[in-house]
Amino acid sequence: MKLEIEGVDYHIEILNEDKEQTLVFLHGFTGSTATWHNLVPHFAGYKIVLIDLLGHGLTDSPKDQERYAVELQLRDLEMLFERMGLQNFSLAGYSMGGRVALAYACAFPDKLSALVLESASPGLETEPQQNDRKKSDGELAKDIVSEGIAAFVDRWEEVPLFKTQETLPTSVKMAVREERLAQNPIGLANSLIGMGTGAQDSYWQAIRQLDLPVLLLTGSLDEKFTAIAEEMVGIMPKAVHREVLAGHALHVEKPAEFATIVVEYLNINYLGGKS
Repeated sequence: MKLEIEGVDYHIEILNEDKEQTLVFLHGFTGSTATWHNLVPHFAGYKIVLIDLLGHGLTDSPKDQERYAVELQLRDLEMLFERMGLQNFSLAGYSMGGRVALAYACAFPDKLSALVLESASPGLETEPQQNDRKKSDGELAKDIVSEGIAAFVDRWEEVPLFKTQETLPTSVKMAVREERLAQNPIGLANSLIGMGTGAQDSYWQAIRQLDLPVLLLTGSLDEKFTAIAEEMVGIMPKAVHREVLAGHALHVEKPAEFATIVVEYLNINYLGGKS
């Protein structure tokens, strides 16, 4: 389905509509709703809402870079959730989608029953770090537009963060590659500039006051994000950290384990109520 928010058509998929408890998934950079399709059968007890974020998948890719600011993406999500009548729901996000989900939780904590963050970060802590990342993200954004999506995907697949995916079945690797190749280069480039790690505010202080059940999931082979999660769980009031023998994209590398951990956590921590 499509929902228009402030001039942008968002692509949304809703499954298991008869269920009372709702779980919303937000994909990572270069992802889409297709990221989660193989996981849906594991969440038969939940109404599942899948959203293509701005500049990704079948959602519009505006040419105006300022339209991709994190605060505008959060506003769009809040309006989408209002339009869909979602209240007291669980929100899950992977990587970039995890950063967006965390930002949403900090802005609208009363709307959520639980938060699930897969390989996500509260952002960079210092302004110099943010400025350096903005510069590198800006250069990569230019390359995406000038070189084209295929050349970018070839390069993106060589990023060390995804090295653990090399041993996955060919069909899985091809599905991930096709999802990336289907992206709009303008959307990806502008997403990097507006919602990249450097552009996003640091939430390291805000998460200290986030009084909400939070599940942090990381792959033990992804040392960087596992270390970040360990630091986060030490300062968040109601966070727990679980590891799976995998890399950055647990839901791709170990989908059954990922789903089992999430379902068990939500069954314990869901606070009730219809959504």
